[in-house]
Amino acid sequence: MISKANYVSAEEAVQIVQSGNRVFIHGGAATPVHIIQALQRRHSELRAVELVSITTLGKLNFNDPAYRDSFFINSLFVSENTRAVANSINGDYVPVFLSQIPQLFKQGFLPLDVAIIQVSPPDVHGYCTLGTSVDIARGAVDAAPYVIVQVNSKMPRTHGDGFIHISKIDAMVAFDQDLPEVDYSLKKNESIQIIGQNVASLIEDGATLQLGIGAIPDQVLINLTGHKNLGLHTEMMSDGVIPLILNGVINNSNKKLNRGKTVTGFMAGTKKLYDFVNDNPSIRVMDIGYVNDTSIIRQNPGMTAINSAIEIDLTGQVCADSIGTYQFSGIGGQMDFIRGASLSPNGKPIIALPSVTSSGASRIVPFLKEGAGVVTTRGHIHWVVTEYGIVNLFGKNLKQRSKALISIAHPEHRDYLQEIFQKRFGEI
Repeated sequence: MISKANYVSAEEAVQIVQSGNRVFIHGGAATPVHIIQALQRRHSELRAVELVSITTLGKLNFNDPAYRDSFFINSLFVSENTRAVANSINGDYVPVFLSQIPQLFKQGFLPLDVAIIQVSPPDVHGYCTLGTSVDIARGAVDAAPYVIVQVNSKMPRTHGDGFIHISKIDAMVAFDQDLPEVDYSLKKNESIQIIGQNVASLIEDGATLQLGIGAIPDQVLINLTGHKNLGLHTEMMSDGVIPLILNGVINNSNKKLNRGKTVTGFMAGTKKLYDFVNDNPSIRVMDIGYVNDTSIIRQNPGMTAINSAIEIDLTGQVCADSIGTYQFSGIGGQMDFIRGASLSPNGKPIIALPSVTSSGASRIVPFLKEGAGVVTTRGHIHWVVTEYGIVNLFGKNLKQRSKALISIAHPEHRDYLQEIFQKRFGEI
């Protein structure tokens, strides 16, 4: 029997939240903006409510001084609309692999009081889905004693681990709104185009792909139209995969697990992507504890993981989450996939980055900035790609990898890097 849906207003739904509670917020394109705004309107009567999430999208301002005493942002992956507050006295960041975040909820390291999520409308059997973002939300919903959902007819119904029966939901808020859109194709330049070509040259027919966030992975996909029998097992996907799936380039025929199916943890893109995945049985949106499990990743043949970085030092240490002590993003799934790909048969873990920042500073540096976080260690690094070339650091000693990285640095910075190299190692 289907339990009766409990529909209430957003204002009614958030009355359950009390001062001192820990509240999970669904992230990415599934951010329940309407309900969070209702919660924020209660700020004058709330104190020290801890909000935990990964990237949140949509028109939400978490940095309003009016919220200072009401909400504490404890971010699991810092995003644009939480960056300022996460780096202030009113917020913080939890360094954690994306694959292990569900453990924080389920094993009591971050016990939740309330989970606020966004879902597709219930079907005839009473099942909603977590739509675009199953990722860590599956674990949060399973662990939280009280679940509030925004039911949005514009949220795609997705297959995989995201099904939730209405009997498991405590309060349902019916509110339709367009999902936040991200178009990575708008962020291209000549360097990114060359990097995309360089990375694509490393990808072999039959490989399984993981793509990180940003313009570089999107550009890589553009260069894969001539490839065959690619698979996709990735923590996130965006619009760039659509033509490759439709044209049969990505057909998942060579995968050992989930053969014939694309596997992802979440998606962020445009309405075209959200329409494409709606009720599409070839796309499985799965719990991030599964998607990013190294023991699962390594079983995919030719696993090719493509991720980026803020900077990399001459020994191969990769900083991908902070600028010095300033927390910019998070560890995310980079290490999950770098390690998984390195253990896969013929796997290729790749770090791809422009040689310089937007201000012209070198991203290949003698030493990471003071306080910078090391996401990928120099023991895990393999392939590094810039617009100036491709190097593989695996098996190379400190001197060899330093020389290799200098060779793909921007020409304007190579003399300086060479000077530092000579002072450190006493070699020319």
